[in-house]
Amino acid sequence: MKLTELVQKLNLGVRSAKGSLERRITGGYASDLLSDVLAHSKEGDLWITLQIHHNIVAVASMKDLAGIVLVNGREPEQETIEKAETENIVIMVSELPTFELAGRLYGLGVRGMK
Repeated sequence: MKLTELVQKLNLGVRSAKGSLERRITGGYASDLLSDVLAHSKEGDLWITLQIHHNIVAVASMKDLAGIVLVNGREPEQETIEKAETENIVIMVSELPTFELAGRLYGLGVRGMK
């Protein structure tokens, strides 16, 4: 599934790298600990978090994640958006809490660790 499909199906707001929405998602990972994401996420994963600071972009770039979804209606800091544009990292936002968003992703066929 591509990011553009998720944006439409889950009514996500796109805050950065809108030109990269054709990227394919190969899995999903939900965590708010950067060290946990660094240790356990996989290339192509969609990352669900409530963190909004610029370090999320560095982690997503290092792990070559498909994108980041911020939950609970949280908005990225301006510095985060600017860094994401530079690194070509898609940041999306959802009004849903992590648990519900993860469930909907699972229902759409996005799986976690295998």
